[in-house]
Amino acid sequence: MAGYGNEIIHGDAYDTPAGTRRCLREYLMLGSRWSPYTKFFDVMFRSRALALRGLYDDEAWAASSMAIMRAMERCGATIHISGLDHVRALDGPAVFVANHMSTLEPLLLPGLICPYRPCTYVVKEKLLHGLIWGPIMRSRDPIAVSRVNPRQDLETVLSQGSEHLAAGRSIIVFPQGTRCDVFRREDFNSIGVRLASKAGVPVVPIAVKTDYWGNSRILRGFGPIRRGRPIMIEFARAMTVSGRAKAEHEAIVDFIEGRLRSWGAAIGE
Repeated sequence: MAGYGNEIIHGDAYDTPAGTRRCLREYLMLGSRWSPYTKFFDVMFRSRALALRGLYDDEAWAASSMAIMRAMERCGATIHISGLDHVRALDGPAVFVANHMSTLEPLLLPGLICPYRPCTYVVKEKLLHGLIWGPIMRSRDPIAVSRVNPRQDLETVLSQGSEHLAAGRSIIVFPQGTRCDVFRREDFNSIGVRLASKAGVPVVPIAVKTDYWGNSRILRGFGPIRRGRPIMIEFARAMTVSGRAKAEHEAIVDFIEGRLRSWGAAIGE
């Protein structure tokens, strides 16, 4: 595969090894936010080049995701992942439903899912036209929504998502729609379980805590880097859904909220 190494995490869980050495850039940039961000852009520009050449396939996507993960570790991040056996246990496509805390989880999840299940995202439509992100996003054949008309967006996700799933491609959904430092149950819609129910596939809940990478009103997804905050990702066991799946939706929200509480994340009351 062009541009990256080929790495897969083995086992159900992963923890950043103790004593992981920081990269030289960490010292040259005095531990500022620009150390991980410049390493991130290194990976993104290589990914963009592959996408423009038609070489950014599922394998390259997973590999670039792992490259970002390793880069963050070399920039002081401590990463803890669990539940990977639940991904490996799938015998077909699924809908992966996760909370959305920062820019980081959309970057890391492909490296954990794609080696076992080809997948794509539900994304904001304007990301397809960005100078840097556009070629990368378009190469992943995502489901694009406007976030202007919720009813139309729902119809798009249910229609295009069912087509992807029927073709064997899993879907990653962030039902909150945007990055949220504080988790609030009422912001977590049921689009994931509704898609899974319509397509007749299981849903896999994912809890993430990625406030190592902060948000910013000025720089949007590029806020402060908080090296003292561990990155936590946990996959739950796949759920079978049917009908409007209200009980399953509540179970997903309970799982994510419970994990976030145990990790010390902010929960809205």
